[in-house]
Amino acid sequence: MPQSAPTPTSTSASTTSPNPATTAGATGGLLAAGVLLIAMNLRPGVVSVSPELDTIRRSTGLSGSLAGLLTTLPILCFGLLAPFAAKLSRRIGMTRALGAMMALLTAGIALRLAPGLPALFAGTVLIGAAISLSNVLVPSVIKRNFERRTGLMMGLYSVALFCGAALAAGVTVPLGDALGLGWRGAIGVWAVLSALALVLWIPQLRRSDAPPVVAPGAGASRTPLRRSPLAWKITLLMGLQSLQYYACAAWIPAMLTSQGMDGAQAGWMLSVMSLAGIAGSLAFTALVGRSSNQVTLGLTGTLLVLGSVLGLLVAPVGGAYAWMLMQGFGCGLLISTALAVIVLRSPDAARAAEMSGMAQSVGYLLAAAGPFLLGALHDATDGWTVPLVMLAVLCVPMGLAGVGAGRNRHLEA
Repeated sequence: MPQSAPTPTSTSASTTSPNPATTAGATGGLLAAGVLLIAMNLRPGVVSVSPELDTIRRSTGLSGSLAGLLTTLPILCFGLLAPFAAKLSRRIGMTRALGAMMALLTAGIALRLAPGLPALFAGTVLIGAAISLSNVLVPSVIKRNFERRTGLMMGLYSVALFCGAALAAGVTVPLGDALGLGWRGAIGVWAVLSALALVLWIPQLRRSDAPPVVAPGAGASRTPLRRSPLAWKITLLMGLQSLQYYACAAWIPAMLTSQGMDGAQAGWMLSVMSLAGIAGSLAFTALVGRSSNQVTLGLTGTLLVLGSVLGLLVAPVGGAYAWMLMQGFGCGLLISTALAVIVLRSPDAARAAEMSGMAQSVGYLLAAAGPFLLGALHDATDGWTVPLVMLAVLCVPMGLAGVGAGRNRHLEA
């Protein structure tokens, strides 16, 4: 079984209130359900746009560059706004901050129902901001309230992320067509899911939630995370696995259609990848408690992603299903590992919030460069060989970061 993080000392006890013991029974079950439903909402607001992007462009006259900006804006928000999550949680508490983010997410999705491009882009920015801060806050809430089941809850958190993404990718267009909603209604319907998460989270707002601040004098000897080699390994793992995922999600359909695959089938490959990602996250959840570290899980995910990229180089269409299954399963293992080590390597909830902010801020800024770099290399070389070679080469530092971050060590308290 993995060793849990050291119990916070009395000087930092306020950082973990309420005590994890209060999560037992029905209260703990309601909290867990709320956390997982919030996690399911952290992808649909972004992913639902991609299946409707061609329709949006035809309806609004959106240029190719603005369409690219529309899909990249949320990822940029993930990176630019993540550092503010810890400040917000210190001011109003983690559970209240998460409630506010679900309200902001619902408002952002609903705003995109309004006519005009300004509403579409403004709503997208609000969605990116809400998801960005939630990405940081949820691991910290798990660290504080489920310390004895951290690995399990982080695995389930990853599963919920992939479920939300797969649901949005597969249901948005058919649901919009069946109900006659149009593209605005199709991407706006996900406000119902975020509103449901907000309602389920209301009981948590009534509980005592001491902001995760360090007691006076307790933080004097805290080493800044930017000086910690372990913190940078965690950050690099988060960034490189995100770069691989978003680059493949953005360009794999185009790669496959350029090799002769039907457009609808190429789009289906993304759903296959998402479904395999769920399986990878489930596998992580089942295996994380059987080892004292996460090195093997991180390396296995890296090798699967590397095999998928090399397969796309050799036989992109003939082996597409195999490559997408490998890519998705590997990404599922890697995102689960990256999110888990943020919490498992942190000694307390306050440090987990700081680590989550650093890893996701730098990591998502790095990830946002992935689709751009692949597109630029494709344009420069008029082919997909060089872009895929780049992804294969980046698997080397990703694997090394996985080994370093996966070892059973802890950041300074």
